[in-house]
Amino acid sequence: MQFLETKHKEGGTVMSALLSSYCTIITRDRASDDRFSFGAMLARGKDSAGVPAEDEGIPGHHPGSAYTGDNPGIAGALPRLKLGQLPPEATLEGDVRGELEEEDSKEDLGPGKVTLVQHFDQMIKKEEDLDAPSRSEIPYPPSTARDVAMEVQKVKENRDRFKIEGRSGGVAPGVSVCMFTFHNANQGITCMDFSGDNALVAVGMQDSYIRVWSLDGLPIPPTYPDPDDSTPKNSHRLYGHSGPVYAVSFAPSIASPDDAEVKTNARWLLSSSADQTIRLWSLDLWRCIVVYKGHAGPVWSLSWGPFGHYFVSGGHDKTARLWVTNKIRQQRIFVGHDQDVDCVCFHPNSAYVFTASSDHTVRMWSVSTGNAVRMFTGHTGNITAVCCSNDGRLLASADDHGTIILWDLAPGKLLKRMRGHGKGGIWALSWSAESNVLVSGGADGTVRVWDVAGPPSEASTGQSRVLTESGGGTKIDASSSTNAAPSQSATAAASVAGAPKSGTAKGSSAKKKKGKDAVVTADQISAFPTKKTPVFNVTFTRMNLVIAGGAYTP
Repeated sequence: MQFLETKHKEGGTVMSALLSSYCTIITRDRASDDRFSFGAMLARGKDSAGVPAEDEGIPGHHPGSAYTGDNPGIAGALPRLKLGQLPPEATLEGDVRGELEEEDSKEDLGPGKVTLVQHFDQMIKKEEDLDAPSRSEIPYPPSTARDVAMEVQKVKENRDRFKIEGRSGGVAPGVSVCMFTFHNANQGITCMDFSGDNALVAVGMQDSYIRVWSLDGLPIPPTYPDPDDSTPKNSHRLYGHSGPVYAVSFAPSIASPDDAEVKTNARWLLSSSADQTIRLWSLDLWRCIVVYKGHAGPVWSLSWGPFGHYFVSGGHDKTARLWVTNKIRQQRIFVGHDQDVDCVCFHPNSAYVFTASSDHTVRMWSVSTGNAVRMFTGHTGNITAVCCSNDGRLLASADDHGTIILWDLAPGKLLKRMRGHGKGGIWALSWSAESNVLVSGGADGTVRVWDVAGPPSEASTGQSRVLTESGGGTKIDASSSTNAAPSQSATAAASVAGAPKSGTAKGSSAKKKKGKDAVVTADQISAFPTKKTPVFNVTFTRMNLVIAGGAYTP
């Protein structure tokens, strides 16, 4: 403004009047430090360089609001969300407690070790939580013996898991990744999913079929005797679709002891295809049981609800649909996106569904009402993955520009952007059990681990990294006018035991970045590069081990 006042004869008066009439002017007083210096402002700007404001191009829209009408009275009002965990069924809780007490009586607990019943009490809330949905809002069938056995196993694995505490004193938590690489795929694999019991992997193929393998390579034991084939195999092919298979999803399951009376292994698999259908497959019979029809175009994405019974799909017809396994017609149709619905997922309490579209928005829908309760805008590329945290408070979404965005669901705000992947798409996201670490995998052939709470952004610390083709990185001092030499600032992107060490960039300086290089934000904990293997799926197990899978591309 002072500059315009000094140039009042050259049009400064007109510009001042326009700014005062149509712009909000924020005045900053000089501080004793350099927070408002030109250098500090330029450093802050580097964090969002080339990234538009969260709601740029949407006149009158408020961040997080799903309302797109012209009524200003309700435009900024955000419906209150129920993000707490779904309270357990009273009968189920009693049965689980009885089983856990029996298991505790068999265990020889060491000093200071928590019993299963004590851990179960810590996992569930005794008092009524106003922030949680009621069981009457989301109808479920009565619990079965399998449900009880699954809950018992969940308590065991949650207690005995490898705990990830997040960053502490600059030391990143160690995360291990088990990578499964598929050879001779000839670019025929389109999608992949791992079963919850960590025993099976299913892939969808361009040739219209599905193939399921055992992860340990051993023959898959038959549930029922097969008179036509007495020799068990380590894989099965499922035929039925008449177009490329774009999504596969295992029903919730968990590993059970060998001597368990009730088995909790994977029994059901969903698949969707370009033929506009969704198929439910029995893994006991290896046959298609139900064909669901309703979408008017290819079905791009599928996701089971956290407790089974429900599942959601998204397709080319710009809609997402909620289904129940025992009914062939959809129960809800979520309409509002302007383009294809590419990714879908459930909230952990199953009260909400998330959809991501080619229109660059993510929407949050209420299962009970079918209405949109949140809309998140901020991506500049096509959204390729979306995943909600296990505590139900945060949402992660990723796009084909290699950017991951974290959203705070309650206020509908963008928390931060994390970068490190190359372009081509981040195809999978998964959260740790504690919801403090995120893992991602994509077309650049790397698996990356991210600190959700994270250190201060690189804009405030003045540090970021340039990613090399090997997955490593070289730090750049953003506060200086020239980049530091690699010999002075090269660091390993993988900072934990078992992670591949990053190399320094070639050359005497890092002034120029190659076209293949990407900036890595300080939120990245570690990077695991593969040898030309795009990563189709990454999954945090309940024990906090990461399982990843991809197809080698020679």
